[in-house]
Amino acid sequence: MLPSGHRMRRRDDFTLAVRRGRRAGRPTVVAHLLHPDENREAAAPPLVGFIVARTVGNAVVRNSVRRRLRHLMRAHLDRLPAGSLLVVRANPAAGTARPDELAADVESAIDRLLRPASKGRK
Repeated sequence: MLPSGHRMRRRDDFTLAVRRGRRAGRPTVVAHLLHPDENREAAAPPLVGFIVARTVGNAVVRNSVRRRLRHLMRAHLDRLPAGSLLVVRANPAAGTARPDELAADVESAIDRLLRPASKGRK
């Protein structure tokens, strides 16, 4: 499970990460990463939040997807820069995805976000 000190809870943090962060889309998830800046101190732990909309499935499916995403993100916390904000949004395909597919998509999205930005991109 994701440690509580790394869980994003404030709406402002979600909005900031989604609007200003870099985006990486995969079939089952879309990840938004905002690197630390003057708004957040770099000594703060990275925060991770999850968005699982009704399009993913009923409440049981949504909660299951959210639990699986939290479990997957625990292994990637040490890779995130201190003070960063990461939002993982589940696509409708996440509700029926096999655990290995979801894990591969999360890892691929994080790998892409942590690569240095190419020319012409934020």
